[in-house]
Amino acid sequence: MRLAASRPARLLLIIGPLSGLGSLCVDMYLPALPSISRDLHAGTSAAQASLTTCLVGLALGQVLIGPVSDRLGRRRPLLFGLVAFIVAAAGCAVAPNIYVFLAFRFLQGLGGAAGIVVSRAIVRDRYEGPEAARFYSMLMTVVGVGPLLAPQLGAALLALGSWRSLFAALAVAGLVLMAVAYLFLPETLAPASRGTDTLDATLRAMRSVITDRAFLVNALACGIGFGAIFSYVSGAPFALENVFGLSPALFGIAFGVNGGGLIIASHLNGRLVGHLGPMRLFTYGAVGLAAGSVALLVVIATHALGLFAVLACMFLVLSSNGFVTPNAMALALNDFPQAAGSASALLGLLQFSIGAAAAPLVGVAGPRSDLPMGIAMACCGVSALTVRMLLVRRRPARPGQPAALPLAGPDDVGTEAAGPGCATQPGTA
Repeated sequence: MRLAASRPARLLLIIGPLSGLGSLCVDMYLPALPSISRDLHAGTSAAQASLTTCLVGLALGQVLIGPVSDRLGRRRPLLFGLVAFIVAAAGCAVAPNIYVFLAFRFLQGLGGAAGIVVSRAIVRDRYEGPEAARFYSMLMTVVGVGPLLAPQLGAALLALGSWRSLFAALAVAGLVLMAVAYLFLPETLAPASRGTDTLDATLRAMRSVITDRAFLVNALACGIGFGAIFSYVSGAPFALENVFGLSPALFGIAFGVNGGGLIIASHLNGRLVGHLGPMRLFTYGAVGLAAGSVALLVVIATHALGLFAVLACMFLVLSSNGFVTPNAMALALNDFPQAAGSASALLGLLQFSIGAAAAPLVGVAGPRSDLPMGIAMACCGVSALTVRMLLVRRRPARPGQPAALPLAGPDDVGTEAAGPGCATQPGTA
């Protein structure tokens, strides 16, 4: 019999790993790329394309699964997505050539997208306003552990066997998550709240979401912060090992410390959001992200202050994202309780599209230059702050609009435009 996950901690333990499934299938196999290239007789670029195909699958999968979950409920699309993930991981493990491998990686991204988009929609089904931002912070704390441990776990599995055993382990992980979801995850979208629209109406609803100014600026900020993280993940190994001479072991420590900053900041955000509100904490995070990324570019470009300054700037950028992402996510999804799946899908599409576009840019100058990484992260940091400042412009309330949800803390003053349903709300400009 299926058990209810009514308590926040229990719900977090279930949807946290589901939400991190996408990053697990991206990060875990990175140490195996050279082996995959060699064993499948593929070039380096062809092997690296498996990362791109997975990211494309993660982006498109959210667009497909999000609206479906608004019509069928959250459980069925999630379980079907997990089945696709398991089949794809098993297919990758037995792939005879690079073309079959790339096809299964795309399918793996599609399946993994179900965990991401449905998890966010489930949070929106149960919470709103500061409570949603608090839960997204806790979710980021759990999800943030994945990128820290996944490469090390992949390297350990690679030491025990071939890269094929790594994908076999991913298939087993998918089976475990599917069993847990089937047994313990309740349906959070009541039948009365499910959409019955045609495909054309669904597309119109998604258009109304993406053209909503509040959604767009918050989702863009969330995606841009994700782009800064992807630029860091793609460029930090080359910058710290090739440019500054860190050993792989020391790089692992530095990577873990910076990732720990993201986890700690996400936890702190969850503790503070009820007092300060997501809008104010979003602002603090955007300022820190811009300051840290610009300082990183200056340090890299001038070769001043050395390794310690580079690590400190990276730590500030990652930590600031712990305030940007959960609050921007809560603000973006807040006004769409009847289309949480579609809104979550579009949010994920922006995240992974920006991340997929930013990641390759850090290597344009070769493996021994850290300047492109600095430029990419600085552009993301400044852009996130610029997008946040777009919210300062006030907009008069529409006649008959419902009252705003309490997105700001009790100490905030002033008004901010927040989109349909939140025309005026306390906030810090």
